[in-house]
Amino acid sequence: MTYHLLSVEKLESVTIVTMNNPARRNALSEQMMRELIAALDQVSADRALRAVILAATGSVFSSGHDLREMVGAAIDAQRRLFDCCAELMSKVQSIPQPVIAEVQGLATAAGCQLAASCDLAIAGESASFATPGVKIGLFCTTPMVALTRAIGRKRAMELLLTGRVIDAPTAAQWGLVNRVVPDRKLREATLALANAVAESSSFTVSLGKQAFYAQIDLDQPKAYAYAKEVMSLNAMANDAQEGMGAFLEKRAPCWVGR
Repeated sequence: MTYHLLSVEKLESVTIVTMNNPARRNALSEQMMRELIAALDQVSADRALRAVILAATGSVFSSGHDLREMVGAAIDAQRRLFDCCAELMSKVQSIPQPVIAEVQGLATAAGCQLAASCDLAIAGESASFATPGVKIGLFCTTPMVALTRAIGRKRAMELLLTGRVIDAPTAAQWGLVNRVVPDRKLREATLALANAVAESSSFTVSLGKQAFYAQIDLDQPKAYAYAKEVMSLNAMANDAQEGMGAFLEKRAPCWVGR
């Protein structure tokens, strides 16, 4: 596929998908979201790829939805836009490979939602985050879904009701990102994390990612019942048997991806 708003680069077992529309502050226009969905679909189909880095060019990670598409639009067009947004956020979490957000600047509104939806996130020290829709009469309702699940009710409500910007260290303290690194080391840090993920069995990582999102909103007895079944089946897989055997024999495992 030809991308107009993205660049896609493969580095052995890691793919870097970069939003590349700095003139529009990497706004999540419908075209941008469709291209991101298509890129993630391509990654999903390539089992040699073990992890994805989602990055951006310019001083803004993403400014959220392109308001030009929303002003004056009919209800069906508004619904189509937010359907596309929901599809993108779900796609990030449903593909087999972990997706790591590399946040180098401001992530606001749906841009903050995108960072919160990624499986992992690393921020540069100059990064910042906000859900400021309330200030323009448009409450960040869809970003709220990802934000609440990432940082909890009270902190999410504070951001949603005030629209204030938080810095990268606060985002890390609140659990919105995994860690903060110097801006000059951001790519180095995200690649290191992606490569650490890529060392494990792709089958096991995929199974674990799927199970994580399946159990996260279940009550504890149901979560354990589900997790028990998944782990029992996982233990029978070739890679699990190989990994356990390699550990007991004090050797490196040889993954086969099943």
